[in-house]
Amino acid sequence: MKATTPASPIPRRHLGLAALAMVASTALPALAQSDWPSKPIRLIVTGPAGGTADTLARLLAEGLQQELKQPVIVESKAGASGALGIHELKASGKSGYTFLVIQDGALSEAPLAQKVSYDPFKDLTPLAQLTRTGLVMVANPGLPFQNLQEFIGYARKQPDGVDFASYATGFKGHTSGMQLGQLAKINLRHVGYKGSPPALVDLMGGHIPVMFDGLTTSLPLIRSGKIRALAAVSPTRLQALPDVPTFKELGYPQLSKSGWFAVWSHPQAPAAIQQKLRELALAHFRKPAVLKQLATIGMEPGQPVTTAEMMADLKDASQKQAALLKSIGYTPEN
Repeated sequence: MKATTPASPIPRRHLGLAALAMVASTALPALAQSDWPSKPIRLIVTGPAGGTADTLARLLAEGLQQELKQPVIVESKAGASGALGIHELKASGKSGYTFLVIQDGALSEAPLAQKVSYDPFKDLTPLAQLTRTGLVMVANPGLPFQNLQEFIGYARKQPDGVDFASYATGFKGHTSGMQLGQLAKINLRHVGYKGSPPALVDLMGGHIPVMFDGLTTSLPLIRSGKIRALAAVSPTRLQALPDVPTFKELGYPQLSKSGWFAVWSHPQAPAAIQQKLRELALAHFRKPAVLKQLATIGMEPGQPVTTAEMMADLKDASQKQAALLKSIGYTPEN
């Protein structure tokens, strides 16, 4: 048998050079990110100025600017139920200088209600849950009902049904009304708006009788008596409206899922930057001054859940939403 010639040993000096090269290549990403941020950061929101996402993004921007010593620009990409903002993140987010503030329904609900060109579970990553809140069903106070039971009685007497508004087609404000109509056996016809502010203007003006809205935009008007709260879509009563019953209390437990807002990243943004932004966002939204501000707009603090936990919640909500849309024969919009 022919003897096998042993491999030539690598000279010690070559080993040292190889080790140095390995260390250098491993350290390169960290070194490249050590000066982050070296330019302004963008926070994309998918609603108009004054909306919930815009309010939360500006709170987050204040905290990030204080810690990072760089400008943080809040930029609106409203329209298409969040798709414009999501596409902006896909196009610009890899570098770690563009992030998105949006609610969970943009990923678990909107893609089921309309055709989209993004994958809600692959094209962006939730970094930190900023707040939790429930929707509230509100009404023009001049109409002849004071509470949910009276509204249902009123709706059953309307031969052509009753219009209701939401801040965007395909989101929970839309589907909650659809579900209530199904459960209470009343004809509710959806009228979608581009954000809460224009819908609330029409509600106060008497052009729309009722609406499902986020508490951030509705709360000041409820407190001033310009609109009336009928019921809350939440597992428990909202801290900001302790006298308003939940749908669950009123016999509609199907309408009890609260929502949440988060800051999202492009999944291919540098991991160290994603982690840093998550830590800063969670810390800022636990500060007493910020918690006080959240309470004034009807928001409750989010939980320090992980990305995996948020994604699991999104997938569960998406499955339930798909079943709801199927049960009412809803066809996705083009």
